[in-house]
Amino acid sequence: MLLSLAEKNHYFSFFQALQGWRSRLSASAREGGTVSRATRAQSGLLEPTGSAGVAVLATGGVASSPGPGRPGRPGPLQDETLGVASVPSQWRAVQGIREETKSCQTVSIATANASAQARNHVDAQVQTEAPVPVSVQPLSQYNVPRLAAFLRRVEAMVIRELNKNWQSHAFDGFEVNWTEEQQMVSCLYTLGYPPAQAQGLHVTGISWNSTGSVVACAYGRLDHGDWSTLKSFVCAWNVDRRGLSPRQPSAVVEVPSAVLCLAFHPTQPSHVAGGLYSGEVLVWDLSRPEDPLLWRTGLTDDTHTDPVSQVVWLPEPGHSHRFQVLSVATDGKVLLWRGVGAGQLQLTEGFALVMQQLPRSTKLKKHPRGETEVGATAVAFSSFDPRLFILGTEGGFPLKCSLAAGEAALTRMPSSVPLRAPAQLTFSPHGGPIYAVSCSPFHRNLFLSAGTDGHVHLYSMLQAPPLISLQLSLKYLFAVRWSPVRPLVFAAASGEGDVQLFDLQKSSQKPTVLIKQTQDESPVYCLEFNSQQTQLLAAGDAQGTVKVWQLSTEFTEQGPREAEDLDRLAAEVAT
Repeated sequence: MLLSLAEKNHYFSFFQALQGWRSRLSASAREGGTVSRATRAQSGLLEPTGSAGVAVLATGGVASSPGPGRPGRPGPLQDETLGVASVPSQWRAVQGIREETKSCQTVSIATANASAQARNHVDAQVQTEAPVPVSVQPLSQYNVPRLAAFLRRVEAMVIRELNKNWQSHAFDGFEVNWTEEQQMVSCLYTLGYPPAQAQGLHVTGISWNSTGSVVACAYGRLDHGDWSTLKSFVCAWNVDRRGLSPRQPSAVVEVPSAVLCLAFHPTQPSHVAGGLYSGEVLVWDLSRPEDPLLWRTGLTDDTHTDPVSQVVWLPEPGHSHRFQVLSVATDGKVLLWRGVGAGQLQLTEGFALVMQQLPRSTKLKKHPRGETEVGATAVAFSSFDPRLFILGTEGGFPLKCSLAAGEAALTRMPSSVPLRAPAQLTFSPHGGPIYAVSCSPFHRNLFLSAGTDGHVHLYSMLQAPPLISLQLSLKYLFAVRWSPVRPLVFAAASGEGDVQLFDLQKSSQKPTVLIKQTQDESPVYCLEFNSQQTQLLAAGDAQGTVKVWQLSTEFTEQGPREAEDLDRLAAEVAT
């Protein structure tokens, strides 16, 4: 049932009046009396009966009696103020009484007072003895004529003995050492790249950068097998960096073919060139880890058709600050490359070794394959003539060559530039292929060679036979290098797992120091002196390890007359 607004107001007034009436009735009952009709009349409430009572309630408690001016009609509603009934909240009172007090205290702080005082003291003093005056004999007491006669008599004999001592070499190289004798050679670092070692790769090449702080190595294989498709690596470590991690190189370059040789740029510390088993030559920038490849030769008619044996940086003629890359390979070609745009190495000059054009200064063995081309296995440039270089060959004989050669090579090998014949002199051969050659940085005519016969030969460029022949190993010799600071010192790496340091001033027959690089006698394939930090020597082996050796001052400080001894050695045998 829906009620109108007026009906709602009526009902509301009715309930309000009823509530007030009940309140007064309860108050009267507490006073002990009953409510009379008169009292009810005074309060405006008559006891209604039946429908009349409902009407009274509906009119707010006023009887419906006739009034003046309106007989027989009920009176209007009247306003009435009633008392306010309130019920106090017991819950708030109870909650207001509840109180809690809490506190916390830290552990008491212990304090202590301490003091120290030196109890003993000593006073000391030193006094030198009173100086005793030295008695000097008066000059008048000497027999001057007799003294003069004695000096004249022994003068010739003293001068003769002084001249003999001056010409004697008995004490050459002797230095007074006031410190304890230090170890000649010690291993500073043992470096390696575990992913390359897990593949069984060897360290095939090694090189120090121009600052002498970074050593890089090439990973590949030098033993039998087809390694042209084997993925390999070029790794570099900064040995001057604090916190060097020997098993974590500072730079790693993945290469799709085995890398057989490596050479840092002479002036750019992060540029390094490498020769691959596939015949390609590549140049990387190790400072760009995301895209290190700078230039490559690609596989063209100019590219080597055999594995690259060695790469060398050479200054361009007339441009000392610009460099080219020279590569040699067992296909008999010697090629000069220049970096051009689009990441390409462009061939600028080429040479070919042809058996028929070799100088017949010595009896040569027939080439084992019966081919006309002579495979080049190593190269070294003179420190005194930038156009002069020595080549090691598969036939075992070194060749003296020149970049200025003008004779055309008698070959049918394809090339975009004319190939020339560089050989000028053929030296007496080893008993097998040559693996390394090294020109002396202190003498323009001397160079070393090492080969599979286990011998090191010391040659003069003025004659074919070697000056000295030393057998250092019963197995192969893979590397030989002159010291950059000692004219008579060189190092060689053998197939028996050792590095031998020779000092020709001490002995020309046995090494001064024998360094055991590998415990299982696996071969040492490469080594390199550090020309900047001259006390460092790095060597790489078949275990995939690079060891950096620290040399004592005995191998880094030049002895007296050492350069003269080297000149004498060259002159005595060459005459």
